Amino acid sequence: MSARRVTLTDIARGCGFSRATVSLVLRGSPLPAAKTRAKVEAELKRQGYVYNRAAANLRQRRSSSVALVVNDLSNPFFAEFAAGVDDTLGAAGYVTLLGGTGESPERQQRVLASMMEHDPAGIILSPAEGSDGGDLRDVLGHRLPVLVFNREPAHARWSASHWDYLALDNRRGAGLATRHLLDHGHRRIAFFGGHADSSSCRERRRGYTEALEAAGVRPEPEWMIETAPTRLDAAARIGALFMREPAPTAAVCYNDAVALGLMLGLAARGLKPGRDFAVTGFDDIPEAAVSTPPLTTLAADPRARGRQAAERILERVRRPDLDAVRGIVPVRLIIRASSEATIA
Repeated sequence: MSARRVTLTDIARGCGFSRATVSLVLRGSPLPAAKTRAKVEAELKRQGYVYNRAAANLRQRRSSSVALVVNDLSNPFFAEFAAGVDDTLGAAGYVTLLGGTGESPERQQRVLASMMEHDPAGIILSPAEGSDGGDLRDVLGHRLPVLVFNREPAHARWSASHWDYLALDNRRGAGLATRHLLDHGHRRIAFFGGHADSSSCRERRRGYTEALEAAGVRPEPEWMIETAPTRLDAAARIGALFMREPAPTAAVCYNDAVALGLMLGLAARGLKPGRDFAVTGFDDIPEAAVSTPPLTTLAADPRARGRQAAERILERVRRPDLDAVRGIVPVRLIIRASSEATIA
């Protein structure tokens, strides 16, 4: 036998109410009485009715979903960020469509193209490293509300776009971490992790360099070491810090994942983080407070940033005529044991 889609008419006949009443229940209207709602919902379940949300969106001329596409789903920062986004979208009656790009601009194009097939009301995007603003424009078009988070794509077409931008204060944060290490007597301070073609990494390197120069310390190009922004790659690249003598005594790390990987690598070399080598991170992911030793880092409150991003995209959905906003969010230095190592 061929399967036939259950319709609103079938449900209405089954429970003895009108199609209009069934439709009100499906749309979550407060109008139907509790007993009516319960009877309709029981009939929906009995007949296995599947709500055709795409058709409803066409009738209402709006989408009930927002896409969130991030560069690294394995990073705990983005788990917190996504939770904040989903909390806010869910409270507003929207569903979050989640996608990851694994730091690949090519995969990012495919993921975004797939998301566009679902006709989202808006997109929140943390771009992959090396993203091109022109390519993003080609796949996302010009009308859809878009918020770009913490990394600026390259290309003039991005700078001329009408997309919102929300970023952490990467430059000032790295400067705070560097000055903290300088205050502990360190002068041989590395910047460890991230890739120089990432705008967030460039800004953090800039803050680090400016803090060193303000203290009369010449930044050493050999101590600005690139790694993927992950724990495993950071641990694998630790040897680059000790290629020549004298070696650095401290490192400002691109993010917490890199810092935790660096501490693992230090321990493997017989060095104790916080005693033999000072380490700072960036993001304040939950693990930072309970690592061994606890990690000094810049608190960015990723869950709050997710809520902030979602609130902005919903505002743009409601009022498409609003001008794009560029927001830079302050960060706070949280001092813990990983940076206790001092130089007399």
